[in-house]
Amino acid sequence: MKDKSKILIIGGTGYIGKYLVEESVKSGHPTFILVRESTLANPEKSKLIDTFKSNGVTLFYGDISNQESLIKAIKQVDVVISTVGGQQFAEQVNIIKAIKEAGTIKRFLPSEFGFDVNHIHAVEPAASHFALKAKIRRMIEAQEIPYTYVISNWFADFFLPNLGNLQAKSPPRDKVVIFGNGNPKAIYVKEEDIATYTIKAVDDPRTFNRTLYMRPPANILSFNEIVSLWEKKIGKTLDKLYLSEEDILQIIQEGPLGLRVNLAICHSVFIKGDSTNFEVDSSIGVEATELYPDVKYTTVNEYYNKFV
Repeated sequence: MKDKSKILIIGGTGYIGKYLVEESVKSGHPTFILVRESTLANPEKSKLIDTFKSNGVTLFYGDISNQESLIKAIKQVDVVISTVGGQQFAEQVNIIKAIKEAGTIKRFLPSEFGFDVNHIHAVEPAASHFALKAKIRRMIEAQEIPYTYVISNWFADFFLPNLGNLQAKSPPRDKVVIFGNGNPKAIYVKEEDIATYTIKAVDDPRTFNRTLYMRPPANILSFNEIVSLWEKKIGKTLDKLYLSEEDILQIIQEGPLGLRVNLAICHSVFIKGDSTNFEVDSSIGVEATELYPDVKYTTVNEYYNKFV
């Protein structure tokens, strides 16, 4: 068995990063994370880091804004995965510079893990968010850094438990708000499955300088289909309120920033159909479930069983 790449995960204590760290270790990759010393003061993250260390993860102390620590860490690995959050998207320029200076990285996976910036028609404030991701892509390509872009679509744990109502922690049992007419299809992938597909891709020549799309066939569902599936699970018909595009756009203009960003993404996905209104171009992209048919992914149907 050939040696597995050494993987550095930047943002390894974050939402999707922690799943990637766990999967990298489980898959036998020597795994490293870049950690700010200030992060250790956070009790929850400190506990997570202790778990990582007990599983054999190596810590590099540094910061995405500290070029010296970044270069030092990058020179010791083969693959760099960035899972930094939206506030640090622009700072990935520093990672690109460090990778270029190191000159040894076999693959860079920037912080994508969402919807494809090349097929999105988002309104502000989400439009700027996607434009920044696109800018990072163009910089990677201009510097001729080997890459894989990961398009995971909706994080299942983020959307499915509340169906877009961020205040709720479980699916509705009385009434539900549906974005638009509920017909455009979207795609949902469990976080652990995102990690599995991503780590499989890092050493795969088929994903070299390609976009990896996660489109599990059983999880390509419209809003109406998800509500119907849930209704069957609980044996009850929900009262449905359909939020028109005009209403959504008005809330996006007037609501608090966090809500506006999420709603703008929902507008793109559920009104414009941006998650599924294009085919994967085989000259630049590959589909995860086709590449890795051995992976048993969690279906939306299975996902909802825990809430019944």
